[in-house]
Order: sequence, then C-alpha cells, then structure tokens
Amino acid sequence: MKKDKRYKIIIGILLLVILFQWLYILILISKPKRPAKVYIKPKAKIAIVLDDWGYNLNNLTLADEIHYPLTCSILPNLKYSSAAARQLHARGFEIILHLPLQPAEKYNLEKNTITVSLDDKSILNIIDRDLASINYAKGVSNHMGSLATQDRRIMATVFKELKKRRLYFLDSLVSSKSICADLAKEYDLRFARRDVFLDNKQDPEYIKGQLRKLKAKAIGYGYAIGIGHDRRSTLEVLKEVMPEMEKEGYKFVFVSELVR
Repeated sequence: MKKDKRYKIIIGILLLVILFQWLYILILISKPKRPAKVYIKPKAKIAIVLDDWGYNLNNLTLADEIHYPLTCSILPNLKYSSAAARQLHARGFEIILHLPLQPAEKYNLEKNTITVSLDDKSILNIIDRDLASINYAKGVSNHMGSLATQDRRIMATVFKELKKRRLYFLDSLVSSKSICADLAKEYDLRFARRDVFLDNKQDPEYIKGQLRKLKAKAIGYGYAIGIGHDRRSTLEVLKEVMPEMEKEGYKFVFVSELVR
C-alpha cells in the first residue's frame, strides 16, 4: 500500500509538471510577438555647409528650427564672429573657420586675407589669429581663394599648420585648377571637397533644384557635400526640405564624418 501511495504521489507530481509546461507553452503562443527591428541602410550621407556666418546674428532663430546636423563656416575678424561660433556651437552645430584666401578676380577682400604675396610667417600669424577668434573649430574651409588654392607654397603652408592642429580642410572648390586634393593627400591631411553650391541664386525653387542635384551626387558616390550661405532664403528651404530628404532615406551628417 505504501508503494502504491508513493507511485500515486510521483504520478501526481509528473502530471502537475506536464500541466505547468503546457500552460507555459500556451502563454508563449498567445503572447503577441514584437516586430523585429530592421536596420535600413541610408541611401547616402549628406553634409550641408552654411558659409559666411559672422556679419550678424539675424538667422540664429531660424537655425534653431533646423533639427539636423549643419556645418557652420564662420568668417574671422567680424563683429559677430566669436558670438556666432559660440551660439551655433551651443545649438549643436559643427563649427569651421572660413579662411579668407586671395581670389583671381578683383573683389573687395576680407580683413587679413591670405594673399600669394605673403611670406610663410605672415600666413601662420593670420591662421593663428583667425582660429583664436573662432572657438570650437573642427576644420577650415576657403573663403574665395581661386588664386591661392592653385598656389602650392601657400596651401602647403596652410596644410602643414592644419595638420599640426589636427584640423580638416574643406575645399570649397572655387577653381577647377585647385591643387588642394592632391596636396592634402601628400600631407596626409583630412580632406573633403564641395560637390554642389546650393544658393548661387537666392530663389527657393533654384535652391530646391540644387538640393536635387546634391541627392543625385550622394547616390552616385555614397555621400555628398552641399555649400550654401547664412541667408534666410537658404535656411527656410532647408527647414522645409531636409525632413523630406530624411524620409527618402538620406542621412545628414557633419563634414567631419565625411573627410578622408
């Protein structure tokens, strides 16, 4: 009798275990499955650069409404250069120095523009003062410079200093004869160059057309860099179009993420 009782207890325990297992299986089956997270590779990366900050602070409020990476290129030695750098950096944008270089054309030049007649020491002094006025700079781009960017001595002096300071160079590519790409490779300097100018005309439809060209460049190469300016019309178009481009699969990044 004792054996029979023991067997009944063991059988009862086994039945309970089987019952609990079935209940657990039923719970798992009935529990709604979470959709698997699918990583969607972006179509391409795009960096938007806005040149010529420093003349005023008029467009800071509008820049607040753009919730995407922007690289802001700031001219030195202007009334609002330091304030623009500080306030744009506080908003999370990337800051670069927009270094005035001599153009081939006869334009009015910015203060302390680097010209091809300057000696190396003068060039280095200008770079030092300019960077001191633009805090947070991650890199440097050329303001004008169609003549200077063709001059090996000038750009070698600039590039050696940028290399020492661990800054990258963005060639605005204002001359098809620019030697900057080859020289940057020679000096192992982190480098990028402009693909499309966005706002040679301050017309919203023109700017949108240039952004379409930028998208095509990005698809072809995997990434692209567009340069516009600190202008209300440009910022208003970007505010409208950048969310649409994101939905299309483009990823906005800082220039520092595209330098090679």
